[in-house]
Amino acid sequence: MKDPYETLGVARTATADEIRSAYRKLAKKLHPDLNPGDKSAEEKFKQVAGAYDLLSDEEKRRRFDAGEIDASGAERQHERYYKDYAQDPGGRRYQYQSAGSGFDDFASQDDFLAELLRRRQEQARRAPGADRSYELEVDFLDAVNGATRRITLPDGGSLDVAIPAGIDEGQVLRLRGKGAPSRGEGPPGDALVAITIRPHRFFRREGDDILCELPVTIQEAVLGGKVKVPTTTGPVMATVPKGSNTGTTLRLKGKGVPKRGGGAGDGLVRLKVMAPTEPDAALENFLSGWTPGPGYDPRRDMQS
Repeated sequence: MKDPYETLGVARTATADEIRSAYRKLAKKLHPDLNPGDKSAEEKFKQVAGAYDLLSDEEKRRRFDAGEIDASGAERQHERYYKDYAQDPGGRRYQYQSAGSGFDDFASQDDFLAELLRRRQEQARRAPGADRSYELEVDFLDAVNGATRRITLPDGGSLDVAIPAGIDEGQVLRLRGKGAPSRGEGPPGDALVAITIRPHRFFRREGDDILCELPVTIQEAVLGGKVKVPTTTGPVMATVPKGSNTGTTLRLKGKGVPKRGGGAGDGLVRLKVMAPTEPDAALENFLSGWTPGPGYDPRRDMQS
């Protein structure tokens, strides 16, 4: 076992006060309650406590200095067999029994550790309750425009959730104080609400923009004109340019997703030219007499 003077970092001429001061300094650093889970610190604390146990006792210290006992407090009788030494009452060794054993006495002698324990107890008493997690599925338009929706809790209660305009898929809302109550006198925890968004039948979000595919007639595509276009806040009139095709995209400024810092993305209207699904004699007669111009070939980009 290591020399107790070396363990405490004091000289052999150290006074009782110097030994006590060295012990307290090391104990503040190494005590298991201050280093939970640190086996190395726990082992060093055992050594420090054993060294202090020996050197703080005047008689033990005298006998150690005289070579009568070793650092563990055992008699130095080398001619005796081990079994005799093991049974010798003087051969006891210091044992650290638990993280809390003897700590109350030590804390009462040291204001720092006593204050640390008091703070821990106070923190435990004032600790908040646990957070609780929920999932909430909302409609696409509610996610874009904002809404208030209600969650039914497992205990039969309910929780109103304000959906901010422009919320995104997977975003988690934190509702302060709507979680589990504290076990002590602290505040309740928070409710964490993860948002999922139902797809819309014709709107699709692309960043802060909202895409909508709009069917138009052959006449609207060729001649252009005004058409009614749906947006997330209601229909608006838009102009289809003359000579449009499937894939032509109109941009409606500010008709997209509201942004957190103000403003909004745009509405993107992608045209899809639709021929009549039922026979149309007038259209058929017109097209049968129509001859495309010499430069017109809709499949020229597909030619090898």
